Amino acid sequence: MTTVPGRRSSTFTRLLRHGFTDPSAAEQLLDLDALISVRADPVLLEALGATADPDLALRGLVRLVEAQDEDERQVLLDTLVTAKPLRDRLLGVLGASEALGDHLARHPRDWHALVTYEAADLHPGIAEFEQGLADAVDPDSLRVSYRRCLLGIAARDVCGTTDLAETAAELADLATATLRAALAIARTAVPADAAQCRLAVVAMGKCGGHELNYVSDVDVIFVAEPIDGTEESAAVQAATRLAAHMMRICSDTTVEGTIWPVDANLRPEGRNGPLVRTLTSHLAYYQRWAKTWEFQALLKARPVAGDPELGAEYVEAVSPLVWQAADRDNFVPDVQKMRRRVVDNIPADRVHRELKLGPGGLRDVEFAVQLLQLVHGRSDSTLHSGTTLEALRALAGGGYVGRADAAQLDEAYRFLRSMEHRIQLYRLRRTHLVPEDPADLRRLGRSLGMRTDPVNELNKAWKRHASVVRRLHEKLFYRPLLDAVAQLAPGETRLSAKAAGTRLEALGYADPAAALRHLEALSSGVSRKAAIQRTLLPVLLGWFADSADPDAGLLGFRKVSDALGKTPWYLRLLRDEGAAAENLARVLSAGRLAPDLLLRAPEAVAILGDPEGLKPRTREHLEQEVLAAVGRADGAESAVAVVRGVRRRELFRTTAADIIGSYGTEETPAEPDHGALVDRVGSAVTDLNAATLAGALRAAVRERWGDTLPTRFAVIGMGRFGGHELGYGSDADVLFVHAPREGVGDEEASRAANTVVTEMRRLLQLPTADPPLLIDADLRPEGKSGPLVRTLKSYEAYYRRWSLVWESQALLRAEMMAGDEALGRGFIELIDPLRYPMEGLGEDAVREIRRLKARMESERMPRGADPTLHTKLGRGGLSDVEWTVQLLQMRHGWAEPGLRTTRTREALAAACAAELIPAEDAQVLDDAWVLATRVRNAVMLVRGRPGDMFPSDAREMTAVGRYLGYEPGHVGDMLDDYRRITRRARAVVEERFYGAQ
Repeated sequence: MTTVPGRRSSTFTRLLRHGFTDPSAAEQLLDLDALISVRADPVLLEALGATADPDLALRGLVRLVEAQDEDERQVLLDTLVTAKPLRDRLLGVLGASEALGDHLARHPRDWHALVTYEAADLHPGIAEFEQGLADAVDPDSLRVSYRRCLLGIAARDVCGTTDLAETAAELADLATATLRAALAIARTAVPADAAQCRLAVVAMGKCGGHELNYVSDVDVIFVAEPIDGTEESAAVQAATRLAAHMMRICSDTTVEGTIWPVDANLRPEGRNGPLVRTLTSHLAYYQRWAKTWEFQALLKARPVAGDPELGAEYVEAVSPLVWQAADRDNFVPDVQKMRRRVVDNIPADRVHRELKLGPGGLRDVEFAVQLLQLVHGRSDSTLHSGTTLEALRALAGGGYVGRADAAQLDEAYRFLRSMEHRIQLYRLRRTHLVPEDPADLRRLGRSLGMRTDPVNELNKAWKRHASVVRRLHEKLFYRPLLDAVAQLAPGETRLSAKAAGTRLEALGYADPAAALRHLEALSSGVSRKAAIQRTLLPVLLGWFADSADPDAGLLGFRKVSDALGKTPWYLRLLRDEGAAAENLARVLSAGRLAPDLLLRAPEAVAILGDPEGLKPRTREHLEQEVLAAVGRADGAESAVAVVRGVRRRELFRTTAADIIGSYGTEETPAEPDHGALVDRVGSAVTDLNAATLAGALRAAVRERWGDTLPTRFAVIGMGRFGGHELGYGSDADVLFVHAPREGVGDEEASRAANTVVTEMRRLLQLPTADPPLLIDADLRPEGKSGPLVRTLKSYEAYYRRWSLVWESQALLRAEMMAGDEALGRGFIELIDPLRYPMEGLGEDAVREIRRLKARMESERMPRGADPTLHTKLGRGGLSDVEWTVQLLQMRHGWAEPGLRTTRTREALAAACAAELIPAEDAQVLDDAWVLATRVRNAVMLVRGRPGDMFPSDAREMTAVGRYLGYEPGHVGDMLDDYRRITRRARAVVEERFYGAQ
């Protein structure tokens, strides 16, 4: 071929127009002698251009033609240009599968398998595939015959003769024929074993479900029985040898490659159990030991090879157990675990490419369908199908899934499975990852009929269908429940009340009848409000079911909706602000405290939709708001009512942020730094309590004295309050200090100070809808026997003359919180020499602290409490860690400025930095302190009242576990971890506090 230099040939231009990406290379291939007789035939170029990858198809064609002998070559070329069915099928396969192109080059006469175009060839079944494999007498010949049959399946697939479901069924039928052929080869090899046993091969997974991929493990279970006169043990051993041989025939790699792995790990006890069992042994295991996922797997059980009667007996025997699985005691927690998407084990760089396991992937559809089958199949035999798409149609037909949802899910599943098929077909490799290379994406898009801009069209379609799956995955469970109670579409098949209750019970709702009443109240009617609720509820119900107490979540949502239903912004917020609805669901179903706070003032739900709403407010900001409110109020009681309302709102903000940070959301993972969560809660609660005290102080003063109290007055935080480590249920430990103003007598000043304290305590404990703030002044000099308020000089005189070592230790947490700042600073300056004594503590003082600690351990532990699980006084708990850190502060604080802090974790870090404690020991103590603090916070969140022990109620214990990051069913692991972490901390305390060697 000659062209004018610098100008492209007309062939080059035509090749570009027909979709070739390397026209120069294609032009050279067309000029080869092998294609000289057909290169100018226009139908060839047109047919090549219609393939998924014209360049790949042309290269494969050249290799195939060159591999023919002279006579056969011309027959192939003549047939190629004259017979359109062959041309489309052969070039379609060559353009979609490099691996099948390699097979044709190695076995050049196998192209004849694509010539016939008869009715039986269009829709072959097991019998036709068995005939195609009939000549296979060894593993190599079986592989060749298998690939020859696979050629026909791939040809029908890429040419559109069969759809996705038919292709998957043909692949399953070919697998069935292949297993039978492999078993026959194994029997021929060891006839003595074959004579001793009946062996049935039961397909599971996609093969059992008649929906196999091009390249997939073929899951099987083996069942054996002795032939008359054979000992059972000998028969099982013989069957095991046969089964293992059959598996190797399929799985081993030979010169002809491999077929696919045969996987028997779905058998009882998995890979740890015997490969072959008798039917009786199988049933004994399933009746006593099997888990829910094993019954889910048995949905697809189908006898495929070996003794057909034994296979049928097996399926008949296990089928009733499958449909009784939903009645098992552990079904609900098992379902909760299985429903949660598990993408943690997928490398982060692959999650967005996962067709099967990623969000919106194939597993979401398959699991949803199988779960609904298990729940409703016990009373409806029409759902007993192992094929996903058939089961989905049956679910829609019975009203268990909305018809529109089922249609969308069917379309999305077919598209995603088609993508998976074409990705695997290219090199016949088992993969579920969407490729990243543009050339691979182009081939994939073109194979699915996208020709204008295949890469962009493919990505858009893939994301659209994955989004549909993600969106419908939860609604699939819950939308029919709403249809059952709302009854908006007369004549539409819908769930019965019994079926709806059954589904709710299976998904973790303890009182399905009440749940249905809530759904009816929320979603019935034709109002705009009801319509929005019907949109929101399917997703919300899923989030509630993901918690430890779905019933409480739904009840709380109904109460909030009843309270705010007439406000225009509430439902709009949940519908339009992406995070608000999920945040609300998490908060309402995590325990009692947060919903109680919210229901006292439901408008606080707006916090959940504001991106900045969950961040804690600063103390300055809170004090400014509180003092301004007090200034506007009429009277002290109304002023403090507003102040306590601010505190309740901020408590809700803090609890919501804590719950959402601990649970995580679909878009944001849980906070991995548990110490940061604890610090945020402690600081936030401390700041809002300090602001509350400032507001109560201002209100008490204004009521009686106007703007100026006769004495300067300050509130000093102590204990966890001073340490910025308050929990949700903590009292505010304080000291009160005052100093008479110039010209005011001591008696008048003292009377004014005591009046203010009494009034503050009264105002903060008045019965209202808002939680009270209890003030505890028992750490004052002389304890409950001493005066509530002292002057600065009185404190100085007491500490100089009477102070005990425990009082100096308690002052380590003292920090100014409210009132006169100069007076507060004066108090801190007064006590610094006491808490950080020059040259540290003497040995007598150290012994006294150790004696007090030992006495507290023996006397203050509640009777009957488990010392290994008491978060405050128990082994390795808060008291152990805090006393150890405080001893370091009192011994070394005079020399190490970093130790002069009221905060436990800060002081521990400073001690580590100063090499006063090894880093490993410091980490052990920090881990234990953070965990014990989180348990206390969790107990308050879940029960609505404080506690130092894990709850005894099973559901409350599960909720505490969920807050701490443990999945349902892992409460035992939580307790074991707590004991292990605190046991290690106690060992450090024994050495670092008590001086044990």
